[in-house]
Amino acid sequence: MDAVRLIGQSRHALARSRAARDILVEAWQAQALTQAIGGHLALTGPAELRGEARGLSETGGRGCGALDIPALWAEDVDGAGGQPPDARPRAAQMTQVTDARSALTGLGALLGEVGIALVGVACATDEEALYWQCIEGIDAADESSDRVRGLLRRFTVREQDRRRSAAWDSAAEPS
Repeated sequence: MDAVRLIGQSRHALARSRAARDILVEAWQAQALTQAIGGHLALTGPAELRGEARGLSETGGRGCGALDIPALWAEDVDGAGGQPPDARPRAAQMTQVTDARSALTGLGALLGEVGIALVGVACATDEEALYWQCIEGIDAADESSDRVRGLLRRFTVREQDRRRSAAWDSAAEPS
């Protein structure tokens, strides 16, 4: 499945989430998607962006670790216990990043929405552990957003350089 489609699914799932647990799971999903997109671009993206993409993947991995989702899975929230069905990594379905710029733009928007949702949970809770987990999640989303913006800037510079080079080549051709 294409990354842009998965980002859309994640944004939709986050928008539907009301319970703190569900918002934390969606924040984790966003970080897993960040890790997957960064990893994919590090392997298949333009050579001059691969280092930055690898950094994005690592940041997403740290973001997954900052959100203690296994502890949420262990909670017996609905009497069934274990991993809830919505906690499987959506990112595992990703097979391609067809349009890297669109994927990064959508991922940046998703991470911003995650940060806002986590602020809401942090402000509404009286549980200290949940509060600090939200703060860690906010920091992770912010760091991932910074990496996404950095990659988007590099894409822009790369495209401008390509256009300048094409203009230079066409101006240098004899008439």
